[in-house]
Amino acid sequence: MKLTSLRPVLWTENINKTISFYVDVLGFIISEKNDDWGWASLDRDNVAIMLAKPNGHSSHTKISFTGSFYFNTDDVEAFWLAVKDKAPICYSIETFEWGMREFAIYDNNGYILQIGQQVAE
Repeated sequence: MKLTSLRPVLWTENINKTISFYVDVLGFIISEKNDDWGWASLDRDNVAIMLAKPNGHSSHTKISFTGSFYFNTDDVEAFWLAVKDKAPICYSIETFEWGMREFAIYDNNGYILQIGQQVAE
């Protein structure tokens, strides 16, 4: 038995605004969308996420998440230049002692999105 992928579902009160952020700022494409369900599936390269309006299957009180989503990239410098003026910055690009060059932004819901690349030893 093995896991074959992970596709987080990000809750949002405004699905169209969230789709616009991920498409216009981060370059995702809409692979599926269902307005009746308040749901969409987005893809970019090898990354897939789903967006959904909260529903009756959970005890939703507000949009929240107590972590971050970490995206690995093959060109963190280019990614930084592409998004730094389009999204609120959590922290600017820097190289950390654990060998990652990374930065973090907030999406329109307040989720932290970290984007990083391993640097040469």
